[in-house]
Amino acid sequence: MNCIIVDDEPLARSEMRSLIAEISSIDILGEFSNAPSALEFLKDNDVDLIFLDIEMPMVTGLEFAEMLPKKSLIIFTTAYSQYALKSYELEAVDYLLKPIDPQRLEKAIDKAILYTELLSKDTVKNTVESNTADFLFIKAERRFYKISFSDIKFIEGLKDYVVLHTRQQKLITAMNLKTIHQKISGETFIRVSKSYVVNMNYIDSFDNHNIYIEDSEIPLGEVYRSEFFTKFAGGLLNSD
Repeated sequence: MNCIIVDDEPLARSEMRSLIAEISSIDILGEFSNAPSALEFLKDNDVDLIFLDIEMPMVTGLEFAEMLPKKSLIIFTTAYSQYALKSYELEAVDYLLKPIDPQRLEKAIDKAILYTELLSKDTVKNTVESNTADFLFIKAERRFYKISFSDIKFIEGLKDYVVLHTRQQKLITAMNLKTIHQKISGETFIRVSKSYVVNMNYIDSFDNHNIYIEDSEIPLGEVYRSEFFTKFAGGLLNSD
């Protein structure tokens, strides 16, 4: 996997370069101090992953992300936590707060590598063939996989696909999040943000902004917060 770094602060780019250098699975193709120069580079170069600051002059990281093609994977790197929900609406792979923790960075890169593999030519042909009241079939690599609803921990929207995070594996299929949510049990699964549907039976803990399922941190969107607290927490007061 390769990447570029886009950040207007030279020190931040240097620190990110040093951190990435410790991870052998990723190569740095370039560094840019602003979005327009990065965009020019992307016209002639295939880049797997973009480490992107948010508060930059001329064009912000959020504005830049909206200009990128669907295939681009983004990890936001910023000192500001208030943009987290917006970043997930843009289907970012992850959102890292500065100063960046090396272990947190490695986890984010591992996630990006996994999604690159899932979005390969062989896997994006996966389709949901049919579903019943308890399970659905996903066709992948000339086989039909039976996925029980009870085994799905959560479903994540990723570009034009969804990733099913099950107890045994992760599977990707060409379908939007709204459509697959309609195909599964409505009593157990709840939409919690633009990019996530979760199985409430697997929720370990939550606060006003995030839901935690094992080692996954799932953003709780403002629009969906009230329904989540009513349906899952019995109307538990969700004050900050």
